[in-house]
Amino acid sequence: MAEITAALVKELREKSGAGMMDCKKALAENDGDLEAAVDWLRTKGLAAAAKKAGRVAAEGLVGVAVDGSKGAVVEVNAETDFVSRNDQFQAFVTTVAKLALASNGDLDTLKAMDYPGTGRNVADELTHLISTIGENMNIRRVKVLESAGGEVASYMHSAVADGLGKIGVLVAAKGGDVQGFGKQVCMHVAATNPASLSRDDLDPELVEREKQVLTEQARESGKPEEIIEKMIVGRINKYYGEVCLLEQVFVIDGESKVSKAAQAAGTEITGFVRFGLGEGIEKRQDDFAAEVAAAAGK
Repeated sequence: MAEITAALVKELREKSGAGMMDCKKALAENDGDLEAAVDWLRTKGLAAAAKKAGRVAAEGLVGVAVDGSKGAVVEVNAETDFVSRNDQFQAFVTTVAKLALASNGDLDTLKAMDYPGTGRNVADELTHLISTIGENMNIRRVKVLESAGGEVASYMHSAVADGLGKIGVLVAAKGGDVQGFGKQVCMHVAATNPASLSRDDLDPELVEREKQVLTEQARESGKPEEIIEKMIVGRINKYYGEVCLLEQVFVIDGESKVSKAAQAAGTEITGFVRFGLGEGIEKRQDDFAAEVAAAAGK
């Protein structure tokens, strides 16, 4: 039996929004498995759907760059939010985002590229920046999006400078006013964080996990299996409408599905990328008072 620590209970409570005792019971029922405990709480109706991204906890900046039918987005992390306002750091992220257009979305390729005007590559320039600013930094990820026969639109939420901010989005589309309508779709993606473009490219594991949770919930109602099967079909369709971009309600008008809005605009959406700063990274939580006491030998 796994040890159910207070820290684990706290983490489950933050992920699920359920009560402390319910979280403790969920962990005990699932041998300390955090994700299984989230599903158990959802089955019992004690938690909302878990956000896979986790808490946004790391600092730094997301940068985007677009050149016609190609766009790139990068995330560069730092230790404090103060660094994100540093001119040198901002210039570095801007330059790296532009270089990323030729990286094919490969992080190692990006790090090995020549950094303009320095005689260093990107990785070495980052090391130089770390020594200059005095704070640890990391190029965490990169993604390149291309639109065959179309264009790429972009949007930066919580921008601190042109193409720099906290949430960067690219949308590939063709037909109609890609930059106008495409930017609206980018804003929608920033707000809703869809898991896929359509149900066809949604991760099958996500769908199966959702079906299992919904099935257990339905069975607890005591209804016959044939009724449960129909209930699951309806609930899975609702799930698609929550996580698939084309099936979501367009936040711009609050009524149409994104697919219908695109059709009305004469635009075909072919792909998207969304980077939220610090997704999935747990920020270190220091107890300053305990640290001082330890330093004083108490």
